[in-house]
Amino acid sequence: MTRSFADRHIGPDRGETDRILSALGIGSLDELAARAVPASILDDAATNGLDALPPALSEHEALAELSALAASNTVATTMIGLGYYDTLTPPVLVRSLLENPAWYTAYTPYQPEISQGRLEALLNFQTMVSDLTGMEVANASMLDEATAAAEAMTLLQRANRKSKSDRLLIDTDLFPQTRTVLYTRARPLGIEIVEADLADGELPEGEFFGVLTQLPGASGRIVDWKPVIDAAHERGALVAVGADLLALTLINAPGEQGADVCFGTTQRFGVPLGFGGPHAGYLAVHSAHARQLPGRLVGVSVDADGDTAYRLALQTREQHIRREKATSNICTAQVLLAIVAAMYASYHGAEGLRQIARRVHGHAQWLAAGLGDAVVHQSFFDTVLVRVPGGAEGIVAKAKGVGINLRLVDADHVGIACDEATTDAHVVAVLDCFGAEIPVGPEGALFHGKQRPHIENRTSEFLTAPAFTKYHTETAMLRYLRALSDKDIALDRSMIPLGSCTMKLNATAEMESITWPGFNRVHPYAPVEDAPGLRKLIADLEGWLCDVTGYDRVSLQPNAGSQGEYAGLLAIRRYHLDRGDTHRDTCLIPSSAHGTNAASAAMVGMRVEVVKTSANGDIDLDVLRAKIADHAERLACIMITYPSTHGVYEHEVAELCALVHEAGGQVYVDGANLNALVGLARPGKFGGDVSHLNLHKTFCIPHGGGGPGVGPVAVREHLARYLPGDPLERDSHAVSAAEFGSASILPITWAYIRMMGADGLRRATLTAIASANYIAGRLNEHFPVLYTGENGMVAHECILDLREITKRTGVTVDDVAKRLADYGFHAPTMSFPVAGTLMVEPTESENLEEIDAFCDAMIAIKGEIDQVAAGIWPIEDNPLRGAPHTAQCLVGEWDHPYSRETAVYPRGVRHARAKVWPSVRRIDGAFGDRNLVCSCPPLDAYAE
Repeated sequence: MTRSFADRHIGPDRGETDRILSALGIGSLDELAARAVPASILDDAATNGLDALPPALSEHEALAELSALAASNTVATTMIGLGYYDTLTPPVLVRSLLENPAWYTAYTPYQPEISQGRLEALLNFQTMVSDLTGMEVANASMLDEATAAAEAMTLLQRANRKSKSDRLLIDTDLFPQTRTVLYTRARPLGIEIVEADLADGELPEGEFFGVLTQLPGASGRIVDWKPVIDAAHERGALVAVGADLLALTLINAPGEQGADVCFGTTQRFGVPLGFGGPHAGYLAVHSAHARQLPGRLVGVSVDADGDTAYRLALQTREQHIRREKATSNICTAQVLLAIVAAMYASYHGAEGLRQIARRVHGHAQWLAAGLGDAVVHQSFFDTVLVRVPGGAEGIVAKAKGVGINLRLVDADHVGIACDEATTDAHVVAVLDCFGAEIPVGPEGALFHGKQRPHIENRTSEFLTAPAFTKYHTETAMLRYLRALSDKDIALDRSMIPLGSCTMKLNATAEMESITWPGFNRVHPYAPVEDAPGLRKLIADLEGWLCDVTGYDRVSLQPNAGSQGEYAGLLAIRRYHLDRGDTHRDTCLIPSSAHGTNAASAAMVGMRVEVVKTSANGDIDLDVLRAKIADHAERLACIMITYPSTHGVYEHEVAELCALVHEAGGQVYVDGANLNALVGLARPGKFGGDVSHLNLHKTFCIPHGGGGPGVGPVAVREHLARYLPGDPLERDSHAVSAAEFGSASILPITWAYIRMMGADGLRRATLTAIASANYIAGRLNEHFPVLYTGENGMVAHECILDLREITKRTGVTVDDVAKRLADYGFHAPTMSFPVAGTLMVEPTESENLEEIDAFCDAMIAIKGEIDQVAAGIWPIEDNPLRGAPHTAQCLVGEWDHPYSRETAVYPRGVRHARAKVWPSVRRIDGAFGDRNLVCSCPPLDAYAE
């Protein structure tokens, strides 16, 4: 019998599924649906919205269809610029990193002892950014350049304690998409943006808390921003510079000129254009503002043996702690792409990057030499702005005819951007389009009859750490990448049972097309006719997601779940304002909600009111009614997660939605747990007005070690006009730099839905629910399951309550999490949504053998806890408190009350599973925060 893709994706086969259901006392998956999901929202299996989906294809049929879509796109020579450039990804990085499941299936490194590889790679990224910008601290990446600029704006405001101003000054030569996102984010926060041409160093009248400039500018011009920085500081303003990292290999770093913040993108460091993403943005500051940085920050600490170890630093800044007081809703990064960029820098080294930059600049110089007086700016790096009065459209059309896309700036100006992929032939072809003479070559070419300005004025060194000097051959890079990935646990090695995170199979057939040029070498601002295949794929996906969710319209622009949240809440806020309901500014949020919910609400200008949950974990409807009564006139919306953050189908959800609607509010349904709904219930039909969806959870885009992600926002028709628009249009309320966000990874979700079909998607959901209830049943007597629904069942995840165990024995969730590494497993989600608990989600991808192995490990750990409780092992020294155990710790004297064998081969591990050796012992987080180090040690540290 030929197996379908769904049979390959779903872990338990038919026999295993029957055994799981039998253990639950249930006869079929349909019976499970009726038992688990409230009848008030359950769709009929025959009319669940998925009937509109096309029939399932096999892997090879889907890839053939994708291939046809990719082939219909035009892979032109891209010379548009505006922060997006063609790049040459080293093949060793394509094969060993982008296409390697050891890297792309990893999760966010919240368990640092089994994440040292990607943490080291991210530390390299931070070092690369810090070195090139001349700043002391950089974070572990942002979502793109425009969102990095928006975060820079709010960072300047909160860091500038001396200024009372709410005005931000931006240079007119900022990238247009960056300007649009700044306006989107500034309006709800009451920030006034003032635009001015700052090239002459003069600031307009008035007070400003901050100034934003671009280096080089959108027009390509290079400006010495030192006078502007000095003038801004004299006026009490802080300065952020959006800087091109490749240009900074040649020109002075903004940090060395006094800039307070640097932001930008690392896309041109080996990360394909991808029709707009995913790309790793960056944000860097001086040490004085390190604790103001949003997002993730990798720091250096020590483990239990005193050895160097890496971890995420300053985690108290996370949204789950600060909630509506958070300064940002960013809770993800672009880890996989940041690592590509860091390894690109490592592979080329400082001198290699300089050579690439000089070649790029040389081609731009050559263009300028041929175009002579038509060139607008004399000082530039890669982009030449050309004045052709009335002739711009004709020039662009002529270039298009020979396969080159130039930028139509306006009727009189054309922009030409050179990049790593630009060749001499491209330069000659462009000059021919202008009817210009071809200069002899870039060397010694003249500009206005004299030697053009020399832009190379950087004197400081960069990328001197061993990470950037040792791996310039393919052999060395290949082994480095392998050595790093061996330090991590990803899905290619083990089940990752993370509640709320849905770590499911990322199938090879889904991933294969993302490295095809037809998808990843198209510029996001390329002519519409260049991307019919991409646009068809996007339209398909929008339609399918509407079918799955019951909504009317979807925007794929948000490039993370947090941005989807923001876009959805912004739509609600704008909807109320347009209706004249300016007073509707209160957002009700359950106390159990994801922390980003509250942060996103605050960012769109809403006031947060917390709704307490009842003893069974559900939203207390009596409390909700009281809250609605108290805030009826001001009620904007309620944010709920369904199934609840507690992993339960709340039976009164339809009534909850009706109560909010009756009071004039809107209902936002967080799509984090959609993996428990697909094919069973649709939020757009049971009361939701808007949801964001996590394509990196339910729809198989891999987590990539903490990004990329995609967080589309889906709405009912009355909110459709408020979805984010084209970022090149200033008032479009765009939330990211590209119209379709991280477009190059959308083929992953397209392939998943196309190959699963309606039946496969529904079976996947029910299998995930069955597996979660099976785990809950096996582990309940050892670790009580905290919350269940009215029928005693959980949804697709369950919460194991360790609080009484901790109270009785002193063994904590941290101890259990670290000990699981010795058993070869990644830990479940710790202390969310309830402190002192573990949240487990098996997904549909894990077969019964793996699920049982995890349960066996947890039961064995409970046996070890019992020995601590019995006094056989002291609480200060036992296998749980000593975990995880490295191979190195076995060498030499052993003075623990448990054996070496117990430490590293606990019961059931020796024969059942391949041994995982953590590379470090338990890490001292507090030490790392007290002694904050967020970049590679300097070269002299290695000499010492």
